[in-house]
Amino acid sequence: MTTALITGSTAGIGAAFARRLAAQGHNLVLVARDTKRLGEQATELHDRHGIEAEVLTADLSTDEGIAAVEQRLGDRTHPVDLLVNNAGFGNKGRYLEVSMADELTMLKVHIEAVLRLTSAATGSMRSRGRGGVINVASVAAFVPRGTYGASKAWVVQFTQGAAKDLAGSGVRLMALCPGFVRTEFHQRAGMGTDNIPNWMWLDADKLVAAALADLARGKTVSIPDPRYKALMGVVKLAPRGLLGGVSSRTGRKYGPQ
Repeated sequence: MTTALITGSTAGIGAAFARRLAAQGHNLVLVARDTKRLGEQATELHDRHGIEAEVLTADLSTDEGIAAVEQRLGDRTHPVDLLVNNAGFGNKGRYLEVSMADELTMLKVHIEAVLRLTSAATGSMRSRGRGGVINVASVAAFVPRGTYGASKAWVVQFTQGAAKDLAGSGVRLMALCPGFVRTEFHQRAGMGTDNIPNWMWLDADKLVAAALADLARGKTVSIPDPRYKALMGVVKLAPRGLLGGVSSRTGRKYGPQ
């Protein structure tokens, strides 16, 4: 049986990955900050699917938390075959309205943690000649949307570059770029969602199924929904200046700042 490690596993997209992978028979390493929720999740998945679910409490906004996950990824006696870097959050407010401490915490989680954990995982995967990494980004990576969008743009560029460098090694890397997904994301950030049109919402379980299929196909970037693929096609054709103004207004209304 293979083992998947999922950060931010207790809610939203991370929880959907855990459900899907457990149902497929993968053992899991579940990573999040809340030990109680992790334990409940591990017990449920073990009882339902008969897989082994290991719990690792770690805060990826700290060096200690990142190092703990790095150590687990480097354990060659119990190797991790799939890493899902899902942990992340959004800050409410425009640039200069968010404290510098909060901005730097976001960059720690979205960039430093992704870099360090991907490196820890792919080092041992390359030596075994197999493995995969899914780095969860966002469609916000493709529009000018402040610190959040910039951090997710880094995730996409880094993942594509690393995938190219590791081509032929047996290790696959993919950036997953969802749109709005019904999770705890907006609630935790204090963002209202009442004005978001129903058609823009994605189902986390369907998104994960599409993402895993895209990874199996060897894609390095996955936008796992026809609606958002069409929107991103429009984004590529729109003038950059116009796009910046529109994304700024809609971002303040609908999404992470």
